[in-house]
Amino acid sequence: MSRKIQAIFRYFHRTIPFRLRPALAATAVLVGLLLTPTPDGLTPEAWDLVAIFLTTIVAIILKVMPIGVMALMAIVIVSVSQVTSDSSRGAVADALSSFSSALIWLIVVAILISRGLKKTGLGNRIGLLFIKALGRRTLGIGYGLAACELVLAPFTPSNTARGGGIVHPIMRSIATAFRSEPAEGTQGRIGTYLALVNMHSNPITSGMFITATAPNPLVVDYVARASGGSLQFTWTAWAFAMLVPGLVCLLLMPLAILLLSPPELKQTPQAVQFARSALDRMGPLSGGEWTMIAVFALLLLLWANVPAMLFGPALSMDPTATAFVGLFALIITGTISWDDVLAEKTAWDTLIWFGALVMLAEQLNKLGVITWFSDLLRDAILGAGLAWPAAAAVLVLVFVFSHYFFASTTAHISAMMLAFLSVGVQLVPADYHGLFILMMVAGSTIMMSLTHYATGTSPIIFGSGYVGLGRWWGVGLAMCVIELAVYAVIGGAWWKLLGYW
Repeated sequence: MSRKIQAIFRYFHRTIPFRLRPALAATAVLVGLLLTPTPDGLTPEAWDLVAIFLTTIVAIILKVMPIGVMALMAIVIVSVSQVTSDSSRGAVADALSSFSSALIWLIVVAILISRGLKKTGLGNRIGLLFIKALGRRTLGIGYGLAACELVLAPFTPSNTARGGGIVHPIMRSIATAFRSEPAEGTQGRIGTYLALVNMHSNPITSGMFITATAPNPLVVDYVARASGGSLQFTWTAWAFAMLVPGLVCLLLMPLAILLLSPPELKQTPQAVQFARSALDRMGPLSGGEWTMIAVFALLLLLWANVPAMLFGPALSMDPTATAFVGLFALIITGTISWDDVLAEKTAWDTLIWFGALVMLAEQLNKLGVITWFSDLLRDAILGAGLAWPAAAAVLVLVFVFSHYFFASTTAHISAMMLAFLSVGVQLVPADYHGLFILMMVAGSTIMMSLTHYATGTSPIIFGSGYVGLGRWWGVGLAMCVIELAVYAVIGGAWWKLLGYW
C-alpha cells in the first residue's frame, strides 16, 4: 500500500503543473484568513472576499502557476463561493463583470496591434535608426535606446515585449559588436551600461502613456474611484501630464547611469557602421512597415482627439474604439493575419488575469473593504500626528518601496493602490488632491526600477548576465530616488501649470 501511495505521489509531483511549496503556502494563507474572525466593520462575505483576494495576490507573487491560471482560480472561487451574491447566477455575473470593461479591451487590442512591430521589423528598424544617428559615443547609444523605447511606448502595452523583446535584442547586438560579452568577462566594456539603460528606459516610458504598460488602465480606474470621478484620465490627458517629467527623466537617466556605472568604452564610432550595415541588410521600408506607420499615425490622431478638436465633438472617438479600428486596418491590409491575432498569447493571457484583478478590486469596493481599510490606514496616520504633506509623502514612499516585496507590478497595484489613494484624498486638502494622485500614478511605474524581479522586463535583461545583482539593486535604488525627485519638483510645477492643483 505504501508503495502505491508513493507511486501516486510521484506521479502527481511529475504531472501537476503548480509549484508544490508555494501552492501550500498560498493555501495556508487562504485557510488562515478564513479561520480568522471577521474584523469589526466588515461582513463575513466581505472578509471571505479579502481572503480570496489576498490568496490570489500571494499565489501570483510566489508564482504558484502562471498569473492567468491564478486569475482563473479567483474567478472560479468567486463564482462557486457566492461571496458577492445570493445566487449562483449573480455570482458568475459578478465574476465575469469586468470583461466588458473598455479599458481592459484597449490593452488587449493594443497588444495585438504591437505584434505588427515585430512581424514587419519596424521595431528593429526604429532602434537601428536611432543608433545610426546617435551612436558615435556610448552615451549617444544610450540615448538611442531610450529614444527607441519612447517611440514604441504608445503602441506596446506590454512593457516586457517592448523592453525585453524589441529593445533588448538590439542592445545585445550592439554589445556583441564591441566584443562585450558576460561569458568572456568583458561585459564592462559597454554591455553593462547599455543593459542598465535598456532597463531603466522601460519604467520611464511605461509611465508616459496609458497604453505603455498593462496595469495603467487599472491605475486610471483607481484614480477615478478614489477621486469620486473628479479626475478621469483620457489617453491625451495622461500623456500631457506625464510628458515633461517623463522627458526630463529620460534625458537624465543615460547620463546618471554613465556616472553610476561608467563603461570602459566612451567613444563608439563602430556603432554607426553596425547600424548602417544592419539597415542595409533590411533594405527599404517594406509595404508592411509603411502600413504600420500609417496605422500608428491614425491611432495617434484619434487618441489625441484631433478630428474632434478640428471639426467638433461629433467626431470624438473612444480610445478603445480607436484601437479596434487600428487592429482591423492591420488585418484587412494583411499586415497581420487572423492567425497572428489568435497566436498572440500575451493579449489573451492579459484579458484573463487583468480582468480577474479588476473584478476583485470592484467587488472589494462594492462590499466596503476598501473603505474599511482606508479608514484604518487614515486613523493610523492621524494617530501618528503627521501633517498632511508628511502623510502624503509617507503614503507615496511606502507604496513605492513596498515593491521590494512584489514580483508583479499588477499584483502590487491591485493589492495596495486604491486603498492608498483613498486614504490620501481624505488626508490631503482638496486643492492638493491632484498633486498627490499624480505622484502616486508616477510611483506606480517608477517602482519598476528597483529590483531584478520588479517587472517582466527585469528578469530578461538581468538574465543576460550583463549586470550583477549588487549593481542592479544599487543603480535601481538611485534611479528610483532621482525619478521620484524629478516628478515631485518638475512634475509638480508642470501639474500646477496644467491646473491639477
